[in-house]
Amino acid sequence: MLIRMLLTSLWETGQMVLVSTVMSVLLGTPLGVLLVITSPDHLWPQRLVRQFLSGFVNIGRSLPFIILMVAIIPFTRLLVGTSIGTKAAIVPLTVAAVPFVARVVESALSEVDRGVIEAAQAMGASAWQIVCRVMLPEALPSLVLGVTLTAINLVGYSAMAGAIGGGGLGDLAIRYGYQRFRGDVMLATVLILLGLVEVLQIIGDRLSRMMRH
Repeated sequence: MLIRMLLTSLWETGQMVLVSTVMSVLLGTPLGVLLVITSPDHLWPQRLVRQFLSGFVNIGRSLPFIILMVAIIPFTRLLVGTSIGTKAAIVPLTVAAVPFVARVVESALSEVDRGVIEAAQAMGASAWQIVCRVMLPEALPSLVLGVTLTAINLVGYSAMAGAIGGGGLGDLAIRYGYQRFRGDVMLATVLILLGLVEVLQIIGDRLSRMMRH
């Protein structure tokens, strides 16, 4: 019985982390690219645009996840038709991760050698071509590490989502471990979460090293 519950909860947590990671990367990467190219002396310097985007990202990152999850319940219900369960938890997880991904992308792209960018400009490459064919490929190892860190953070967030019916290992730990005083359930969920984080970190490190070579 316990093993079955743990496997089901692990599957739910995996779904939440995987889908929200993919969605946050798809939404956060363009935002991070804009933060870089709109900075002074870059491909498309736009001071007001950058200030607006930076402020938006800062606000998103400053909100505690539990508060964010409760605050956007109407938006979550509008998108998925419910505010409880694994599917509903993916929405606030994605919203919370997008600003983080944007900063990760901004940091990784800012490390790209300006000489490489200037060489591409001298060859007549457009801003779009420089971003897609120069900056993103050059920053790929750092981006992989950033996405790995995002996924690990989302594991922790998904556990917090269980506090208000988000499903997954956090929900199992709250309902069966804490509320029913089952120390074995609490220990098992903690060990599984630690193992999941370790696996994600190993995969991310290896992918990053492969790309650097």
